[in-house]
Amino acid sequence: VQLQASGGGLVQAGGSLRLSCAVSRSIASFNYMAWYRQVPGKQRELVAGIAIVGTTTYAEAVKGRFTISRDTAKNAVRLQMNSLKPEDTAAYYCYVRDSTAERWGQGTQVTVSS
Repeated sequence: VQLQASGGGLVQAGGSLRLSCAVSRSIASFNYMAWYRQVPGKQRELVAGIAIVGTTTYAEAVKGRFTISRDTAKNAVRLQMNSLKPEDTAAYYCYVRDSTAERWGQGTQVTVSS
């Protein structure tokens, strides 16, 4: 399984970005999909996750601003990020898990200027 993340970039504070993670096969079997982020020198942290039944979880820091979604038709997981803050600057990674394995995508850099 290959994961290809895209959508990162440079944006001013208050702006929006939408990250997409294209998966190389059907996502129907993945019981959990998520976005994590990492800043150099710090541990990777969960930003948002979505279960196969649609239940979502969010880091406290992004609640009300970020929305995670699954696109079964296009085999993708997305992260809509609104009202971005400089502290959201990080490399963002998509993650998928099924009953037998887990996979990480490559990072996509998000930089929010003040």
